[in-house]
Amino acid sequence: METDTEMIVYSVAIKEDDPEILEAEKRGLICLSYTQFLGELSKEMFTIAISGTHGKTTTTAMIGHILRKAGLDPTVVVGSKILGENSNFLAGKSKYLVVEACEYKRSFLNLSPSTLVITNIEADHLDYYKDLEDIKSAFEEMKNKVPKTGFVVKEEDYKKVKTDFDLLVPGKHNILDAQAAIKTAELLGIPQEKSKEFLKDFKGTWRRLEYKGEKDGNVFYDDYAHHPTEISASLHALREKYSDRKLICIFEPHQQSRTKSFFDDFVNALKIADQVFIAPILVTREIDDGKTTNKILSEAINKFVPAFSVENPEELKICLQKINSSKPLCIVLMGAGNIYKWTDIVLS
Repeated sequence: METDTEMIVYSVAIKEDDPEILEAEKRGLICLSYTQFLGELSKEMFTIAISGTHGKTTTTAMIGHILRKAGLDPTVVVGSKILGENSNFLAGKSKYLVVEACEYKRSFLNLSPSTLVITNIEADHLDYYKDLEDIKSAFEEMKNKVPKTGFVVKEEDYKKVKTDFDLLVPGKHNILDAQAAIKTAELLGIPQEKSKEFLKDFKGTWRRLEYKGEKDGNVFYDDYAHHPTEISASLHALREKYSDRKLICIFEPHQQSRTKSFFDDFVNALKIADQVFIAPILVTREIDDGKTTNKILSEAINKFVPAFSVENPEELKICLQKINSSKPLCIVLMGAGNIYKWTDIVLS
């Protein structure tokens, strides 16, 4: 730890008894979680907070894109890199702060939203929340933080936006994200037709159905989907875009608790692909009890479509080379953990 350090900003995934946090506190340094830090910044700005179980990263980036093209010069903080910018942070000079607001551990309650977008609400993060009602209570608390002069944009509001626009990013879920962005921008004074025009060159964000390249006639994508609803949306999007190809999904489950809670839903979502490979479950905040494994999940999926467990990218590369198909492949590597690192090895 540098001697001239004044403040430590850490992820909410870091535990309070982390040795570095304890040492920082011992030295009398200011220690703030990432969202506490954003909360301090939020107090001083007109904050547009984008929350929801799915779609908040893309919606945040889209809103930032629209506001920048409209000349409002916002500061934008997204949970992933913005393609074309190679950063998740864009510094602006105006009063506007466009920020992704994550519900994990109720961390978004640190923010002071002038405008709140709720893309959707589903059960997730059940290692922290008790159930869906508990999750809804967090969003309700967040909604109550919006002043009477502000706006709350919900699904029933943004779905009224006409879908007469074109996007570079594929999938119906991206259309929904765009509708949310367009509606939010309208409340800030930007006409819908202007926003639709601005979004025509929106390139997307890192690992949100990101095109990675082509090899031997097969196309490759990376995707962050780690919840059954997200997996289903991404696979349907690729199925629609590449109807003439065999769809291969390599999925890395994220957390045993999520895998157990949504086991049947994962099976139903992943069987949309023509063939599935399951990487080892990434366990970061939990203790691996060994009761749920990639082999168990692949065996359940295999009742519907061919599915196999794989332990490393080298093994996967060999398996992909052995696929016998009369059609070219569309291959997507999917998950919230380290699966994206496999892509370069598979493409090499």
